[in-house]
Amino acid sequence: MIEEFKISYKSYGSIKDLNDQDHQLVLKSEEILRKAYAVYSGFSVGAAALLSNGEIIAANNQENIAFPSSMCAERVLFYFCKANYPNLNIKKVAISVKSVEKVIKDPISPCGSCRQTMFEYEQNQNEKIKILLKGEVGKVLEMNSVEDLLPLAFKTDVLKRY
Repeated sequence: MIEEFKISYKSYGSIKDLNDQDHQLVLKSEEILRKAYAVYSGFSVGAAALLSNGEIIAANNQENIAFPSSMCAERVLFYFCKANYPNLNIKKVAISVKSVEKVIKDPISPCGSCRQTMFEYEQNQNEKIKILLKGEVGKVLEMNSVEDLLPLAFKTDVLKRY
């Protein structure tokens, strides 16, 4: 038997085609990526979240010469939101990227670790998180849920929660 996973997403020609709220969120992700500490890879990522109280929080990637100690922008953002706004839901997240090597024309999706982290937050808050992805220039992709980025997410009810 062959089964398929299908996801649907919206594609916008540019940031100018977004509604005002999403446009502002993407602009915030672009603004914060310019402050990323990406001195080793030259690959900067900015992530901005719209919280359920209307506030926008932003974070960027933070590298370290001991590469495993580095942290992606998405996890920095989600951990900060949970630590500082534990009772608020994340409604939307915009993620933008930039490289010193070349202009990134297509949106880039979060790494697997970030996808799994974002998925668990979405599951715990019992509400979907809309995702906006943007390269340095060009189109913007919109997913209705983190699960669209990770259809086979690790999830189980057999692990204990204390």
